[in-house]
Amino acid sequence: QVQLVESGGGLVQAGGSLRLSCAASGRTFSRYGMGWFRQAPGKERELLSVIDRSGSTTVYADSVKGRSTISRDNARNTVYLQMNSLKPEDTAVYYCAAAVVGWKTPDYWGQGTQVTVSS
Repeated sequence: QVQLVESGGGLVQAGGSLRLSCAASGRTFSRYGMGWFRQAPGKERELLSVIDRSGSTTVYADSVKGRSTISRDNARNTVYLQMNSLKPEDTAVYYCAAAVVGWKTPDYWGQGTQVTVSS
């Protein structure tokens, strides 16, 4: 069992930055690929970025590519999402997830953290 707890969300002005963190419980963090999703009101959940177990490979959705950086610290059981040049359309609840096989059905989800970008 893995529990994921996100933090770092909040209210920020357009053009600003936030760093989201996701702390994982348990000793098996390094077994999982980690990802960040978001869901805005009335929209489907969107996969933003994933990082492999070692942290050597990252992938980004076009919506955040060039503005965001995913990273992980396996010693601290934590994954991060640094987001820069934020836009009002980035407003959403952001979730981290852990997956062994793939991202259609992650194995574990966090509870989410709200990010609101004001214009």
